[in-house]
Amino acid sequence: MATEHALTPSSYIEHHLSFNSQSIGNGSFWSLHVDTLVMSVALGVITLGLIWWIARGATAGVPTKRQAFMELVFDFVDDQVKNIYHGDRHAFIAPAALTVFVWVLMMNAMDFLPVDWVAAAVSAIGGEHTKWRVVPTSDINTTFALALTVWFLMIFFAIKAKGLGGWIHELFCSPFGTNPLIWPANFLFNLIEYVSKPLSHSLRLFGNMYAGEVIFLLLGLWAATGVTGTIAGAILGAGWSIFHILIVALQAFIFMMLTVVYLAMAQESH
Repeated sequence: MATEHALTPSSYIEHHLSFNSQSIGNGSFWSLHVDTLVMSVALGVITLGLIWWIARGATAGVPTKRQAFMELVFDFVDDQVKNIYHGDRHAFIAPAALTVFVWVLMMNAMDFLPVDWVAAAVSAIGGEHTKWRVVPTSDINTTFALALTVWFLMIFFAIKAKGLGGWIHELFCSPFGTNPLIWPANFLFNLIEYVSKPLSHSLRLFGNMYAGEVIFLLLGLWAATGVTGTIAGAILGAGWSIFHILIVALQAFIFMMLTVVYLAMAQESH
């Protein structure tokens, strides 16, 4: 927006990394990040709408360009799932993996929108000091919510495959044995594993996307320092954008693969 470059570097970055938060209830402990929620839901609807639109127009004959592209994506995801999960993958795992991959990819790709353009558009609608972050996966709440969803699915599939008694037995009797004296060690080992999975799953995606957002902001500040800074910022920004394409796709792929791995492991016995 027009006043962005009048800010100090720290306040410029702070403004762009601030959420549009709304407190819930009388206190301020619970707050809702409106921008994260709106962008996540909107991109989810767009993702499902695109998949539905392409599937609706699919033909058995010569495919259209959009159908051919979606078939490539589907075959790629299906091959990855097939190599990891050996059950009926088309019942849930493969569709879930496809949804996760495309949705996370769409959310990550919002990082390519110029932050000043977004700020100018939001300011024109909501006022000069309105904050709006368009990259949902740079919010730890988004990545942790996705990871927790996978975590609950992992527990559900484990209980479904082994029964409640079998799952509890595994918690206390694996991997060190069934001797009652080592039940605490088994439970502690499994507890650490259960806690570490959603943490690593969420923080990996969040850290990479947040770091990418900060680098774009730093390059934007450099570009605002003068003619030399503008040229250098444009060159480095273009180079970082090309490199960031790989990060955006790779992080979506890793998140999808970990989702499939965790769900597959949940249905296997130690």
